[in-house]
Amino acid sequence: MAVRDRDRFSTATRLRLLGEQTAARVYRSQTRRQARRSRLTGRAALLALVLCSLIVALAYPMRQYVSQRAQISDLQRQQEQARKRVEQLRDLKARWQDDSYAEQQIRRRLHYVMPGETGYVVIDPGAAKQSRTDLRAARRPWYANVWDGVDKSDASDQ
Repeated sequence: MAVRDRDRFSTATRLRLLGEQTAARVYRSQTRRQARRSRLTGRAALLALVLCSLIVALAYPMRQYVSQRAQISDLQRQQEQARKRVEQLRDLKARWQDDSYAEQQIRRRLHYVMPGETGYVVIDPGAAKQSRTDLRAARRPWYANVWDGVDKSDASDQ
């Protein structure tokens, strides 16, 4: 027994036992880490699968939401433009209710003159380069050209 006690307390034996215990601890810790890694990898794969499913499930509704928001903003812009146009037309209608504005527009557009006035039509200097028929038509008031067109169409029917 004395030899065994001596062996048990010898440095070589203690070092060997210490090395075996350390190796066993390292081995156990490695297997635990590997087990944790494999579980973590499985969890990560499941998490990635769930995230991908959510992204795919939400992609179409998000696209629809974005396109509808764009459509709403376009419609609001069109509505604002229509509102401005209505306001302009109301202003124009109010102007036409004024007799002096109507008279001014009639004189300017239709070349009307009041009794006792002399009417003049100013021709653009660039019009001299046009052919004679165009010049003749440019010198005359618009209503004369309209009647000539009516006469020509009437003559072609006969």
